[in-house]
Amino acid sequence: MDRIKYVIIYFVLINIISFLLFFTDKQKAKRDRWRIKERTLHMSSFLGGTLGSIAAMILFHHKTKKPAFIVITVLALIFNIFVTYEICVRLL
Repeated sequence: MDRIKYVIIYFVLINIISFLLFFTDKQKAKRDRWRIKERTLHMSSFLGGTLGSIAAMILFHHKTKKPAFIVITVLALIFNIFVTYEICVRLL
């Protein structure tokens, strides 16, 4: 049961980090400053932060007009659902 606790903590933290990355990138975009690479934003999604990414995209209207970005985010969501299922099956 302790392992599940660590998995939950990981997913909470990676989603917070992902959300903050999107927030920071949006703020930099507004000020026409150096931006966070899209590759970094995608990596945070694929590492488990998809929910944070999607929440930030919706709340800040960030990257919502880029179809390729949205497709990759949806693929990250599907990937995360599969990985989360596999982790739960193995730990329970």
